Amino acid sequence: MKKIRLIIALLVILSAPACNSYLDVQLLDQMTLEEVFSKRTTTEAYLAHIYSYLPNERDFLNDGHGSSVPRSDEALFSWYQWVDYLPFRTGNWGPTTAAYNIWHSKYTGISQATIFMNNVDRCLEIDQNTRNMMKAEARFLRANFYFELFRKYGPVFIWGDETPDPLIKADEVDRHTVDENIEFIISEIDRALSYLPLQVSDTRSWAGRITRGAAMAAKSRILLYAASPLFNGTELYRGQMRNRDGNYLFPQTPDPQKWERAAQAALDVINLNLYQLYEDRSASDPFLRSIRSYQGVLFNEWNSEAIWGSWSRNVGTGFGGTPPGDFGFFFNSRVQPPQFMPNAYGGFAPSLELVDTYPMAASGRYPVTGYHSDGNPIIDPLSGFSNVGFTDDFLHPLSNWQTIKAHNSTVGRDARFYASIHANGFLWINDYGRKDPVTYFTGGTSPFSQGDAVRVGFLWVRMTNPQLNTINANWGRIFSPFYRLAEIYLNYAEACNEKPSRNEAEALKYINRVRERAGLNRLEVAYPEVIGNQSLLRELIRKERKVELAFEGHRFYDARRWMIAEEAFTGPNFTLELRATNYEASWQRSANVWAGDDRVFQPRHYLFPINQRQLNEMKNITQNFGW
Repeated sequence: MKKIRLIIALLVILSAPACNSYLDVQLLDQMTLEEVFSKRTTTEAYLAHIYSYLPNERDFLNDGHGSSVPRSDEALFSWYQWVDYLPFRTGNWGPTTAAYNIWHSKYTGISQATIFMNNVDRCLEIDQNTRNMMKAEARFLRANFYFELFRKYGPVFIWGDETPDPLIKADEVDRHTVDENIEFIISEIDRALSYLPLQVSDTRSWAGRITRGAAMAAKSRILLYAASPLFNGTELYRGQMRNRDGNYLFPQTPDPQKWERAAQAALDVINLNLYQLYEDRSASDPFLRSIRSYQGVLFNEWNSEAIWGSWSRNVGTGFGGTPPGDFGFFFNSRVQPPQFMPNAYGGFAPSLELVDTYPMAASGRYPVTGYHSDGNPIIDPLSGFSNVGFTDDFLHPLSNWQTIKAHNSTVGRDARFYASIHANGFLWINDYGRKDPVTYFTGGTSPFSQGDAVRVGFLWVRMTNPQLNTINANWGRIFSPFYRLAEIYLNYAEACNEKPSRNEAEALKYINRVRERAGLNRLEVAYPEVIGNQSLLRELIRKERKVELAFEGHRFYDARRWMIAEEAFTGPNFTLELRATNYEASWQRSANVWAGDDRVFQPRHYLFPINQRQLNEMKNITQNFGW
């Protein structure tokens, strides 16, 4: 069997369903089920095929049925034509929009997982214990596919252990409730846990397979979502959306006890004592150690913090000149500054909102509390942040070969800022090529133009290893942790702050563990006023998630489950004034550089609509609110 590191490509003996309805998902190939499950090799290959339905959050440009990053307020990519994410930023999408519609593909994966579970015991070339483990993997994957549907559409129809039956009339299908969805998903994970291994024994061959810790981490995330406002009694859905049985799809009142379950699920992962926040101790300077530790979460694959992940899969589209299959080039060429570096497209950029969120290293405070109408930040005066002026002879902590003239907003930030953000005027992340500053204004060394150009004034470099000599076409590969310990710590902190038996001390303890890895002081030192202040601690936990988990696929769904997207995902697209013809002037802010329309988010956008394709199949299914 091929290694599952890359979440193996689609099995050749399987093909996609021929009909349009997911109700008819079945095995269509030249082999019978008996033949497939009579051999170890084809049985293992079938399981690998089920893994192929997992999402790819790193494939930012193709809809991929996965990546949410360019649709959130953490990113503002350079392209505003011919990309699928644009309508979702401007509110111009609905039931007929094809992009990001995962309904059919996930139900296909669900059906394939069920077929596997129902047939794997036929394979007598595999011993019973191994078959039980493989069945548990498929059961977890099926539950995970249901959760992917749930977080996008809300509650869906649950097939249980039955293979989708084409004899059931499509007009008899409707959605189960939120609580029914969550209880089914959690019960499936619990059933799988006893058969899953604690760890993968051979990471060279089997890295990426489900472990007990991975399933428990998924349970932590799922129960956190279930406790959150969007899925736990939001007023927006009161009196809305009854299914054909007369049941409201969404809880009509909040249940605070759901936060208790979420807290316990996160604590269960922590108490495994299998994972540790990754730390790099190779540098003598503490701040540099913090930077390298944060980088190492992605650069040192399968490290102590990674609970479950994969290599990002290859792409085959050839988008923008990308050689089909070369994901390292596809991704890393789009964080290289155009005209400064060869083979550079320079479009994967953080938003100004994300750049502004990183804390100050000395005070530990998040510097920006809001925005004026012109896009300039409202600054916390206790943070030590300045959005005006320049510092001469600034030495970037990762660029020890030369000083630069740096804008004051880029000086004194926390370690994760320097690991993640390449700012206008910084040196490039390595010295393999040019050693002069990269400037993004008109006439700069990577100039603003109508072609490939950086349109925000910043590039996202966290996932690009500075050791890669891309000038010599060393593009590397991208490691994607689905779950890592820092998320679990932040899940636990959030749940401890929200649960009825509120535990402020535990919430602070675990958010501080994440902050301390970044070289920051404790939250209660940075914010003495946070003690006894639940709403302030809630706000700070949300800011911490935004920076620690940036570009990992969380922010899009976090803003929705917290129901803050109406504020966070609306308004102009502010950038630096890159139309300026000198460096100093380019640090002004403008809403007129990025040519796309303003961001729009309405209450109906909290959930995706059931697509028209599914509505045509299931004429009595309950549509989501507002659609």
